[in-house]
Amino acid sequence: MNSLRSALAALLSAILLMPAGLAQQSQPGQAAAPAPAAAGVTLDRYSVPRAEGNVLTRPYKQPSVAPVNLDNSSRLDSLLRAGNLYLSLDDTIAIALENNLDIELSRYTPQLAQVDLLRAQAGGLLRGVPTSVRASTASVQSQVTGGTTGGTTGSSAQSAASSESGVGGTVITQTGVSIPSLDPTFFSSGSIGHRSSPQSNTITTGTTALAFDSRQLNLGYQQNFLTGTSFTYVWNNSYFNSNNKNSLINPGWNPNMQVQLTQRLLQGFGLAVNNRNIRVAKNNIKVGDLTFKQQVMVTVAGIVNLYWDLVSFNEDLKVKKKALEVAQKFYEDNKKQVQIGTLAPIEIVRAEARVAQAQQDLTNSETALLQQETIIKNALSRTGVASPSVAEARIIVTDSLAQPGNEQLDKLKDLVETALTSRPDLEQTRIGIENTKIAMSGSRSQLMPSLDVTAAFQNNSLSGSVNSLLTGYPPGTSPADAYFIGGYGNALAQIMRRNFPDYSVGFNLSIPVRNRTAQADYVRDQLTLRQSELGAQRQINDVRVNVQNALIAVIQAKARYESAVKERRLQEQTLDAENKKYALGASTAFQVVQTQRDLATAQGGEVTALASYSRARVQLDLQTAQILAKYNVQIDDAKSGHSSRPITPRN
Repeated sequence: MNSLRSALAALLSAILLMPAGLAQQSQPGQAAAPAPAAAGVTLDRYSVPRAEGNVLTRPYKQPSVAPVNLDNSSRLDSLLRAGNLYLSLDDTIAIALENNLDIELSRYTPQLAQVDLLRAQAGGLLRGVPTSVRASTASVQSQVTGGTTGGTTGSSAQSAASSESGVGGTVITQTGVSIPSLDPTFFSSGSIGHRSSPQSNTITTGTTALAFDSRQLNLGYQQNFLTGTSFTYVWNNSYFNSNNKNSLINPGWNPNMQVQLTQRLLQGFGLAVNNRNIRVAKNNIKVGDLTFKQQVMVTVAGIVNLYWDLVSFNEDLKVKKKALEVAQKFYEDNKKQVQIGTLAPIEIVRAEARVAQAQQDLTNSETALLQQETIIKNALSRTGVASPSVAEARIIVTDSLAQPGNEQLDKLKDLVETALTSRPDLEQTRIGIENTKIAMSGSRSQLMPSLDVTAAFQNNSLSGSVNSLLTGYPPGTSPADAYFIGGYGNALAQIMRRNFPDYSVGFNLSIPVRNRTAQADYVRDQLTLRQSELGAQRQINDVRVNVQNALIAVIQAKARYESAVKERRLQEQTLDAENKKYALGASTAFQVVQTQRDLATAQGGEVTALASYSRARVQLDLQTAQILAKYNVQIDDAKSGHSSRPITPRN
């Protein structure tokens, strides 16, 4: 019996000395959670904010989250010169990484995932990680007419990186075995009381009215572990004093110490069941990073489209100015010929109408350019165009539209493989399936009966003074055992010596007869898993189609551009020939005006075709998840909100 006591005491002592953090440990081989920052210090933008204070007070203070920053980076101001904003494509991308609000909003997603992990490590339910990606800003033509000239629609830009809701493994309402609280708990209770009780029998108390004073102070510690183990330690302190004439010890102390261990053996047993939320939360950190990467991809693609559309609007403005110059020159020539009598006056009216039409086209092009500049400035500034220096600045683009490359359908297989291995949304879906499988362990464990084994022991004590109300005993004698005479220290010594121990071992078995709830939850989880697997295959099929369509769109855009170039050259030669014929009297003013219009249309069509090719190329890079590599965007720069790109020197 003594050996059993010693072994049990050693076991309990080891548990008491066990670090509290052991309850948060996960399965072997899993990645450890990131180390938290020091008090009041944020290691990086993905650390969980912590409150100020020492290790004792910090858990009960409010952590502070930094307020939003609406100041633009210095890069934007450095590119403002004499009322103009000089932008290369590299500078535009760098400013977007630093100032774009869509990216800034998405920077909070990984932090939310870290907070969810902290909650899971405490045994709490997961609140989920948002996986939505905001569509890129559309160009002016798309906003006004819904057309594709001058910009890409938000839906097409987002489709390359959008993901189904729930891939983050959100567990707001959790089924299966409940996860125990993993944060240790210290508890205490105390009371001071007086009780008066009339007695119908004076034999046991020696008085007709028993008055009893008591004071209690109880302390305890409770800890749950991922293995399904629960440990409780309680120290009870009780002091009593009464007018009981027959009590040998009065007043006195009778503290006791209680230790209880409970282990779940069937339902709720094991690390795989109880740390499932921790594993899902760690996966969701990856989901948060992937969501952020998706947002950066969509935003960069949108910014590139906005920039090239702005370039195309500038080129279109040049075309419209040239068309107006040609129309005005033709008008002046006709006016001179009418004055000398070699041309009918009606031809002046026809030339004036052409000038008016060219002026209207020029006005439309100028206003579209102004609108496009406003849109791109809004995308590059945290406060939009609220700043007068930004709002009034005219954008001077320093890059030109790139000529089409060599696009071939035989590249399709390689492009599809690149997309399947690189796209963040596919990886999110794979993580979502893995999270569903992890969560099923809770429903699987719920199918088993509940069997808990409990071991407990309690050390009791009694110590106090001889009752001064005792009568009928010779002076200097007392019926009380001297072993119990003493103060609180004597009672404490009895507990430590385990003089009066209680031991118990028991079990609690609960077997649900039909177990329909657990059966339904497990079947539902399996059906959800099958849906996710089919959704993943559908997503892969869509990726293949989207990549192929994007490549075909690039090839078509290249063909349209080549055709537009030939058409423009033809119209230039036609106008030149028509002007010569007109000078010789072999043509009419109407034919010349018509040819001028055709040339202006062909020149505008060439600009539009080249812009369409650029947008198609961006869409292909987005569909294959190569948009960041194509434009040398570092995800770490996007995370920090500071681009390492040097400012492009202005010639």
